[in-house]
Amino acid sequence: MTRPVRLLLTAGEASGDRLGAGLIRALRRKLPDQSLDVMGVGGRLMAAEGLESLFDMSELSVLGLFEGVRAFPRIVRRANDVAALARQSQPDLAVLIDSWGFSLRVAQRLRRLQPPVFVVKYVGPQVWASRPGRARTLAGAVDHLLSTQRMDAPYYADLGLPLTFVGNPALTMDLSGVDGPRGRQRLGLGPEEPLLLVLPGSRASEVARLSEPFGAAAAQLAAAVPGLTVAVVVAPTVAEQVRAAVARWTVPVRWIESDADKLDIMAGCTAALAASGTVSTELALCGGPMVIGYRIGDLSYALLKPLMRTRFVTLFNIAADREIAAERLQSRCTAPELAAALLPLLTDARTRRAQSAAQTEALGLMGLGEADPSDRAADALIGDLRARGVLADR
Repeated sequence: MTRPVRLLLTAGEASGDRLGAGLIRALRRKLPDQSLDVMGVGGRLMAAEGLESLFDMSELSVLGLFEGVRAFPRIVRRANDVAALARQSQPDLAVLIDSWGFSLRVAQRLRRLQPPVFVVKYVGPQVWASRPGRARTLAGAVDHLLSTQRMDAPYYADLGLPLTFVGNPALTMDLSGVDGPRGRQRLGLGPEEPLLLVLPGSRASEVARLSEPFGAAAAQLAAAVPGLTVAVVVAPTVAEQVRAAVARWTVPVRWIESDADKLDIMAGCTAALAASGTVSTELALCGGPMVIGYRIGDLSYALLKPLMRTRFVTLFNIAADREIAAERLQSRCTAPELAAALLPLLTDARTRRAQSAAQTEALGLMGLGEADPSDRAADALIGDLRARGVLADR
């Protein structure tokens, strides 16, 4: 029997954990006669695929310039820990998923090992949105980029970094079992009763900054919309923090904790208030009209805003080049502004239908309906492993 292929994977947040788990499953499906030994850093989904995380993934969840400065010693220490694991286990290939700051530091250390580790970056920094110089930095630190956005390619064309476009994994969610009416029934709601779904984020910094304006907006809407039910999604990475923050709200809430319930209620909600991130794509796939709210530290924002190259932060807004879902960011992420943007969605069916249809159309521009990105990513890694002689050619 051939020896196991040793893969080092790192993920720093919930979306990366999903990518890593999907990649491991796809590799096992495509290599049924080859055992895989996976190691590194991940969350509960990657753990379910056999990865024993070196440390708690939540340590890497950092957002904002000054938050990153404060976390820098911890990030460096954990990057050193991953490099030490690689030195000991000598993986055949490393896959660093998203989490730009941490992944870069890990990549630099892996390339300095003797022998150096072949490093694949899965999800590049959003150079088309801000700081395009990161493309050159990445090209000097890794051996292959698995890109999830078509906007990436022009920034790497002249840098010598092999790039494989695999597509956006969020667009391949299995929605065959999703049932909006069933989600409403679980909450005891009829088809016409208004339901606001609130998603305050999966990072501690997001919950800390968004829980107050989100809760106050929900309270304003509960006063304006008769019979409104408010449901809050609890991300497992920040469950205790979300519960503590929401306990201070003045409006009663229903808790949504399982992934199945979350998708059903995304499909069945009247409207949603969500933190910027992957969840906006998930909501759009489920047909949920939404408003996006977000805040980072004021000084971080002042420094980062001049570097922004897009008008929007939500991917389907960027793809469509228009504000399909209202974005209320920084000083505009206030209860009155959020409530005002949500009120038409909660009270007018025509407005809801129009936004939902526009969201779906924009997802088509992002690649909805194309091949499974996890399969494409797995094929690219198998090609790397064969090129390096780890796997035999067919």
